Amino acid sequence: MSDAPFRPFDTLLDEATALATLRAATAGADDGELFLERKRSEAIVLDDGRIKTASYDASEGFGLRAVRGEVAGYAHSTEISESALIRASETARLAVGDGGGTMAPPPKGTNIRLYGDRDPMADATFAGKIDLLKEIDAYGRSLDPRVVQVSATIAAGLQEVEILRPEGLRLSDIRPMARINVSVIVEQNGRREQGGMGGGGRFGLSRLMEPSHWQPLLREALRIALVNLDAVPAPAGVMDVVLGPGWPGILLHEAIGHGLEGDFNRKKTSAFAGLMGQMIAAKGVTVLDDGTIPDRRGSISVDDEGTPSARNVLIEDGRLVGYMQDRQNARLMGVAATGNGRRESYAHIPMPRMTNTYMLSGQDDPAGIVASLKDGIYAVGFGGGQVDITNGKFVFSCTEAYRVRNGVVGEAVKGATLIGDGATALKQIRAIGNDLALDPGIGNCGKAGQWVPVGVGQPTLLIGGLTVGGSAA
Repeated sequence: MSDAPFRPFDTLLDEATALATLRAATAGADDGELFLERKRSEAIVLDDGRIKTASYDASEGFGLRAVRGEVAGYAHSTEISESALIRASETARLAVGDGGGTMAPPPKGTNIRLYGDRDPMADATFAGKIDLLKEIDAYGRSLDPRVVQVSATIAAGLQEVEILRPEGLRLSDIRPMARINVSVIVEQNGRREQGGMGGGGRFGLSRLMEPSHWQPLLREALRIALVNLDAVPAPAGVMDVVLGPGWPGILLHEAIGHGLEGDFNRKKTSAFAGLMGQMIAAKGVTVLDDGTIPDRRGSISVDDEGTPSARNVLIEDGRLVGYMQDRQNARLMGVAATGNGRRESYAHIPMPRMTNTYMLSGQDDPAGIVASLKDGIYAVGFGGGQVDITNGKFVFSCTEAYRVRNGVVGEAVKGATLIGDGATALKQIRAIGNDLALDPGIGNCGKAGQWVPVGVGQPTLLIGGLTVGGSAA
């Protein structure tokens, strides 16, 4: 696969022929598009002083969609050619049937670009990346004699997208991505604990390869590991919980964000369905999904249907004011698309997905919030989590958490899980810090088997009455 810019209508397809084929497939439909993509990515993993894996992946292809009502016909191919396009159009056309639809207005074009188009993989040679990983390993081991293992990953990629619509509108987007992750394992008196940290975004690798970036990551990973060396079993029971700023917003993303995606609400399978305009959260709670933040991991200049990204308010001062929409669900619900139509690749159909989802700051001092906690948990870091969209119930595991008694942060606890439901948790928010922070650029989101990069964020929060699962009585 060539490193030359992806120009499918210059080298692989005749644009006029492709447009005629697309129009034939979508005649009598409500919507549709031809989505073409080339994606290249690499990842190098060092583990315990050795290169564990080094991979390079490249793919290209197209997907053709024809939408009629609630039905969408979709066909895709790894072969970008006229013959493959004709076959795909015949398949997608089956969803249109006898037609009778009215083609939806096209998305508005935009010249806004939220990130550069340089290939992050070209910022360093393969040998240079290997040398950096070895340097990371050596530095991590030098930080503390208790460090027994260091792992590090360098990952980068470039996604190039072309979208052709039936009215002739053509849109393109070039999306870089880079990331470095590190983790350390420490051992003391026969006990081992791990700490990890990472970060990245839609920019070149060169920014991440500077010692000023990755050395703090290693120091933070070591701090987390050492904290967990002294951690005691987490308590169990219903208690108040303070969530730290930044990455703990993943709880917001899962427990609330998915429930505000348009398809779940149109089908009335979300716990928030039918509540538009109602108070669903405590006063002061304002939640946004914002794909327009430059260089952020979850940002997109245009979504995968061609709609420009937007800063969408979902909850305003506790009131539900918006859902995240792709074009199909927006049309069926009689509202405007919000720039949230996303897909994992050309082989996947678009659906409403989050970009960067976060809660705005409040007025409370973060230290004062913790000091107000009489008996509870202060959760700073999170690992995996699960949520049931139909009822909003969630379970999240904490990677760094502390017991708080009478406003004093005490011992670290391990094995803590937070259990609750999004609708109740929103109403039980009792304090909102003035310290909004976004995550460092590590988020991925899964839905219906598709994975896309996302961002999360929040200020320090006090939530009352969450169930904490632990092993201590």
